[in-house]
Amino acid sequence: MTFEWNAHRFSGGVLALDLANTVVFRETPERSLDRFADPAEVPRFATAAADFRRGEWGDVEFRPPLSKDAIARLIDIREAINRLFRTAAHGGGLNPAPLADFLHLGATLVGAEPHGQPLALPRPLEDGRRISLSAASFLSGVRLFDPLRLERVKICPNCHWLYFDESRNRSRRWCDMNVCGNRAKARRYYDRTAKQSENGNG
Repeated sequence: MTFEWNAHRFSGGVLALDLANTVVFRETPERSLDRFADPAEVPRFATAAADFRRGEWGDVEFRPPLSKDAIARLIDIREAINRLFRTAAHGGGLNPAPLADFLHLGATLVGAEPHGQPLALPRPLEDGRRISLSAASFLSGVRLFDPLRLERVKICPNCHWLYFDESRNRSRRWCDMNVCGNRAKARRYYDRTAKQSENGNG
């Protein structure tokens, strides 16, 4: 069954967090779902990411991992990104253990890039680049180390996705107001009317 990589799936705001969000409901294991359980979704994600992350990367092609080992390395950096920034969003800052894991994996990924590959942090005006999805996700994560950016990494209380809060006063609560925000409003309305109904029948 084909999965649609639409704008909502890229609510993380930056590539690193979008990659981490390919697992839904991380903090509720019984509901957790890994979109990469089907390896065919990996290249489809890479193609969609190149479109939805133009503001971060400009005109770029993300080379998707194709071999079983390369996909495993993508999963490894995805999980390292999640641990590092989920810990930070929970108030733990850049914790040494997940940071060391993230940097170790990232060093291997960027070291595997072709000789002469420009690995500067995202430069939207530089067009026509090709870079591996794994290395690009690592570099996107490195960019979040800036304390002023790190404090904007949050966790959606509905789906548990990580997202970068770009609102002016850092007041954004949901990864996507049109999806998770509306679902929360609907739940509150349902709970309120159910309670009123119970009180009326009491």
